[in-house]
Amino acid sequence: MLSRSSISLDRMVNTLKAAAESSRLRILLLLSRGDLTVSDLTEILGQSQPRVSRHLKLLLEAELIERYQEGSWAYFRLSDSEAAREFISGVVPRVERTDPVVTRDQERLEAVKKRYQQRAAEYFAANAERWDRIRSLHVPDGAVETAMLKLVGERPFQAMADLGTGTGRLLELFAPLYRRGVGIDLSREMLAVARANLDRAGISHAQVRQGDLYAPPLERNAFDLVTMHQVLHYLDDPARAIAEAALLLRPGGRLLIVDFAQHGLEFLREEHAHVRLGFSDRQIEDWLTETGLELTAKRDFDRRAAAAPGLTVKLWLAQDRRLLIAGPGETKANAEIA
Repeated sequence: MLSRSSISLDRMVNTLKAAAESSRLRILLLLSRGDLTVSDLTEILGQSQPRVSRHLKLLLEAELIERYQEGSWAYFRLSDSEAAREFISGVVPRVERTDPVVTRDQERLEAVKKRYQQRAAEYFAANAERWDRIRSLHVPDGAVETAMLKLVGERPFQAMADLGTGTGRLLELFAPLYRRGVGIDLSREMLAVARANLDRAGISHAQVRQGDLYAPPLERNAFDLVTMHQVLHYLDDPARAIAEAALLLRPGGRLLIVDFAQHGLEFLREEHAHVRLGFSDRQIEDWLTETGLELTAKRDFDRRAAAAPGLTVKLWLAQDRRLLIAGPGETKANAEIA
């Protein structure tokens, strides 16, 4: 593994050799803008697939990039290794963006991204009516997002994981705070929407990948904030998903859950695949306690519509009990944020 303390002279030479070739450096430049497939890179670089695959193999061996599978597609991304990212961040910004080859690569990259965005827009439009009906039953998303930002606070942190990322909205919302963000979702269609949204917002320090919430393909003890936004009501075993999320947290890390309070709207189960009709505070707190997390804050958003029954959105914020040093002004006491 690459690290400041253990990398050998030979390994450093191999790393430099892997990056010090024009096509491979172009690949690092492109992946710094987001995850891409072999087909994407072949189209952008104007090279044969075997040649591109050879370059990718050398970068993989040098641990500068990583590969992950999403259905039948294989995606490549910059390595999550801190040392690798430090190395790349010291090299990539020094490449002149007005270089003709780099300019052409960026133009082709934009064409690829626009194609993905178009596909995402078509999928989103086809499902918009279904989502809009559910949104009409609860308070506007903006009010909930403002409360989430207030609960999490303004202090920057290292890493965020969004489980069941959907459109990638939370990765976009918290982008100013984290250094590295990862979103997980089972749906390839929703991942396409999320990638398009992150590209459109100019967010290159977050990525999304396919994965199961019961076995998230993420390193444990690595994230300062894990979010689960409107996810639990789709699951047959929410307690297990919360337990898996807790394993991802660093000591003192926080888990933010957003979902519905208990309700009786059966049509959501019949027409929208909701497995659970909301959750009580007691349920969530018990599940958090079982995983070693402490509930530190909660918030209700009641639609209060007299004309028709609505949904109450709930926010629960929990913290890993392994907190070693509390920051100035921080408290672990339970509190309801008004």
